[in-house]
Amino acid sequence: MARLARTAGLTDVQEEILSTVRTFVDKEIIPHAQALEHDDTYPADIVEGMKEMGLFGLTIPEEFGGLGESLLTYALVVEQIARGWMSVSGVINTHFIVAHMLKQHGTPEQKRSYLPRMATGEVRGSFSMSEPELGSDVAAIRTRAVRDGDDLVVDGQKMWLTNGGTSNLTAVLVRTDEGSDKPHRNLTAILVDKPEGYGEVAPGLTIPGKIDKMGYKGVDTTEMVFAGFRVPVGQVLGGETGHGFGHMMDGVEVGRVNVAARACGIALRSFELAIEYAQQRRTFGKPIAEHQAIAFKLAEMATKVEAAHLMMVNAARLKDSGARNDVEAGMAKLIASEYCAEVTQEAFRIHGGYGYSKEYEIERLMREAPFLLIGEGTSEIQKTIISRGLLRDYRSRA
Repeated sequence: MARLARTAGLTDVQEEILSTVRTFVDKEIIPHAQALEHDDTYPADIVEGMKEMGLFGLTIPEEFGGLGESLLTYALVVEQIARGWMSVSGVINTHFIVAHMLKQHGTPEQKRSYLPRMATGEVRGSFSMSEPELGSDVAAIRTRAVRDGDDLVVDGQKMWLTNGGTSNLTAVLVRTDEGSDKPHRNLTAILVDKPEGYGEVAPGLTIPGKIDKMGYKGVDTTEMVFAGFRVPVGQVLGGETGHGFGHMMDGVEVGRVNVAARACGIALRSFELAIEYAQQRRTFGKPIAEHQAIAFKLAEMATKVEAAHLMMVNAARLKDSGARNDVEAGMAKLIASEYCAEVTQEAFRIHGGYGYSKEYEIERLMREAPFLLIGEGTSEIQKTIISRGLLRDYRSRA
């Protein structure tokens, strides 16, 4: 087994799950990722394989048909899947976030209705906060839901919805009229059931089509447009309006651990490709790995891979313990995404001209890594979260 990205203190069950996933990645994802990514084809067969393995129910409690595993197990599974192809990890990421939000905040009826079907993959979740003019100011959300009898009538436009066309349940953050003078207390999370597909998928709900992206292909990224769309009030997450900001931020903390795990997976794969190529490619009569310039690059890359992995594991374990982990999740996401970009670029340089060819896997990773600098909040947003948390904990008594 490789030396890097190993995790101490795992149970036998966790080790078995990871071994199974690692084998699946090596046999079913890596050999097909290049062709599927270049064609921007949804990995339907891989998704079916993940269903059969029970991965869609990984963190869902056993009472609802899931495996009942921890966030740490989930993060380590995501790391391995992203090592194979980041887009596949995107298929399950938003699903896990919605399942976590339901598990933590859903009403008993909502849990009974959704979690068993989410565990099998029959219901696949997506997660929607962002809007075209929103950026990182979540409290400025414009999509509005107005009470009309037993329904909420929703109008507005959401953006950057991963799995927008292939999911059939979306947790959407909307503005409701709570009358609070604090903007974030006027936000509500609603559960939107919808058919898969594109166009007007339900009266008043349109999924315009896939957004064409530089990387992160295969998985669909879409807009979501509401025009008089009606949602029963029973679809409000937790049963009460005005709590959506807290519900979504809880999900985002899980998402930040996920992005850190994805970054760790891509960085690990980039290192694997680089160290293999460096031992095969020869210049001046010896493998380039024996040239000090390349050897030092490999040493630095491996150190960054290991450091990012350890911070990601720490953030996941804190969340599992029930402790607040906003600072640690922000730190893990910050360092893992930045190191991922650096390690991937160094691997690209080690490949020389071949790295620019689409025949080589590193070309794909070079287009995937930048997404992680943005997803679940930019590095600048992570620094804001981290600094605020530090000032809270180290408040001056002067």
